[in-house]
Amino acid sequence: MVGRAPVTGEFEARVRAVLEATRSGDLLTYGELAAEAGFPGAARAVGNLLAGSEGLPWWRVVAANGRLVPHHEGEHAQRLRAEGHRVEPTPAGQLRVR
Repeated sequence: MVGRAPVTGEFEARVRAVLEATRSGDLLTYGELAAEAGFPGAARAVGNLLAGSEGLPWWRVVAANGRLVPHHEGEHAQRLRAEGHRVEPTPAGQLRVR
């Protein structure tokens, strides 16, 4: 990802602010990020925002069950491991942070 997408509204600005304040080793769920940004219940909207945004540490966000971003599990796992997290496969073949 290159550059930074323009902020399009209060929701995006708040989510960006929370995520940009994270440090290496921090880990949030989509729901926690939404709540900390002041939008409890907007986990799916956070996921949609991160899917289309550039320049954010998206790898520090996982699903509530620890599942990594579908179709980007390899890169997600590599970035999380580099920050000290343990990532393991599930019996179904998915990757989750533990």
